[in-house]
Amino acid sequence: MSRRTYFIVLIALAVLLAATGYAGYRAWQMNQGVSTPTASIGGPFSLIDQSGKTVTDESFRGKFMLIYFGYTFCPDVCPTSLSAMGDALDLLGIEADKIKPLFITVDPERDTVEVLADYHQHFHPFFSYLTGTPKQVAVAAKAYRVFFRKAPTADGKDYFMDHTSLTLVMGPDGKYVGHFPHDSTPEQIAKGLRRFIKSG
Repeated sequence: MSRRTYFIVLIALAVLLAATGYAGYRAWQMNQGVSTPTASIGGPFSLIDQSGKTVTDESFRGKFMLIYFGYTFCPDVCPTSLSAMGDALDLLGIEADKIKPLFITVDPERDTVEVLADYHQHFHPFFSYLTGTPKQVAVAAKAYRVFFRKAPTADGKDYFMDHTSLTLVMGPDGKYVGHFPHDSTPEQIAKGLRRFIKSG
């Protein structure tokens, strides 16, 4: 092996190790419910809450927004995530007043205002449940980098919704500060939120 080839191999290995180390660090961040702020996550939206009132991202300024995209017909993941978020708010005590949890549907065809009003009764009272036209929901999902699509059932008579299952945390200024994986416990969420509140 020539000296030049030797140094090229060394440089390639260094780049590979750096990339691997960074990927591992990002994986650790996600597991801890923390992340380096990313300007590309978040943005304006205009939707309708469970009472029929039009709200925008500006409506919640001054509080940390805890945002979850899901749908009310979800059989397991969404209810589990919402319950964990609600339990985390209870663990926060009076600090929960600094948090505004939002559920944004990815299934506006079925999740009407009336459906969301009923769904509201089953989870923490601090939640707002948002819907809109398919276009409005798509705009919000795109701004927050959330993937979703219809997944027909085996008989083709109904459908589920495949979707990103992360809980996003936006700061009081509306900027992204972090997220929690879908399997985060109430204790992990509460701990992370206290950290965000303290730093924020």
